[in-house]
Amino acid sequence: MLDVAVAYNRYKYLGHEFLTWLWFMMETDKAGLKFPDSDSIDLTVGNRIVLENSRHNRDETVTIKGDGAGLEEGVVALQKGALVTEISLAAKTPEAEWRFNLRGESLNITSFKPPEKSSESEEGDTEQRVLGQISQVERIENILHHLYRQFIRIRLSGDWSKTVVPAMRRWMIQSAS
Repeated sequence: MLDVAVAYNRYKYLGHEFLTWLWFMMETDKAGLKFPDSDSIDLTVGNRIVLENSRHNRDETVTIKGDGAGLEEGVVALQKGALVTEISLAAKTPEAEWRFNLRGESLNITSFKPPEKSSESEEGDTEQRVLGQISQVERIENILHHLYRQFIRIRLSGDWSKTVVPAMRRWMIQSAS
């Protein structure tokens, strides 16, 4: 059995590949992203994305942040072999919007901003408010776990190297021009 630290370092690239694939899917095939419970969710890149390139014994980090920032530099970094290591996301449904950052190596959610509270929910007792916040985090976690399972199925299939990787390369070339 692998030591936890060894396994973590050996397989953390999967989280980076997941975030890179997720960005690719949001840009090219949102309909291909399957969500739990047939939710109608619009998942978009938020205001920050971090890419790292650790190939050829040199570490390069590209951070793009700001509302309305162009992501062309990120696509160029992808062309050079970088992967997304952290991404800011917005998940919108007809009734709510969540904003959060997702780290690739651990798939931890940070900077979580749940939907705006209504004045009715603020009047409830503390326990109800806490349970409401927990359910918001659980909903996003459920969505992300569902997307990760979808990614892993594709990643382990023959389609990854035959179809997905070439499509991602075409996207990078088209997006950079």
